[in-house]
Amino acid sequence: MEKKFLSSLSRLVGGGRSAAAQPVATVEGVDNLQTELPQKTAYLSAMRIFRDLSPNDMKMIVDSTVMTTATKGKMIYMPGETGEVLFLLKKGSVRLYRLSSEGRKLIVQTVGPMTFFGEMAVVGQNMQDLFAEAAEECLICVMSRPDVERLILSKPQVGLRILEEIGQRMHEVQERLGDTAFKGIPARVASLLLRLSNEGAQPIKGITHQDLADTIGVYRETVTNALDSLQDQRIIQVKRKEVVILDAQKLQGVAEQEMLRRR
Repeated sequence: MEKKFLSSLSRLVGGGRSAAAQPVATVEGVDNLQTELPQKTAYLSAMRIFRDLSPNDMKMIVDSTVMTTATKGKMIYMPGETGEVLFLLKKGSVRLYRLSSEGRKLIVQTVGPMTFFGEMAVVGQNMQDLFAEAAEECLICVMSRPDVERLILSKPQVGLRILEEIGQRMHEVQERLGDTAFKGIPARVASLLLRLSNEGAQPIKGITHQDLADTIGVYRETVTNALDSLQDQRIIQVKRKEVVILDAQKLQGVAEQEMLRRR
């Protein structure tokens, strides 16, 4: 089990087994993070799944995790890897995606800060067919399966919170499947923009037309045409790697349009 954990960690920090076995503070690019225990404790304590835990409980979690960074574009996990680890994402975002036989990318989910991802049957996560790639620079804590199991057995509320988060993700995937089945491209793009902008409350930054296309499983040109149409209607404003929602109510109206089906 330790070998599997080190294998997954070595991919994250970019070294082989010997590099992963060293204290993380000595790995190039990690900037001595492992030695900053108060900072690490603060990061983990702020995560929703660990709220209300005692200082002793948090010490156990801190002692059983390794903190490191991943630069933008770094491959964190690939299909077929057998190491079962839980990645606790403090900062940045990670794209979980599949590749078709033709090499087309489909983004299953983009995981944001203060949450988790990883291949671990004990918490219902299955990533055997997924790639995990850092969408921006990330700060990550890594926990092995035995430590996760011990934590859940001693603190069942943590396991319940993990399951709640996974349930929410499954609900979002089901909504996307419904959009694919019943909505045309403009409505699917509008639905995605609303989700990414927190229902129009904030601009969508750091995302490209290709990212949007990969998320709904269409070609980039198709998304660009839909964005241009929404911009012509003064519903959104498209900038470089940023989309601003000008009229959330009209965007919601577009998102709710279903495809006309032939009888």
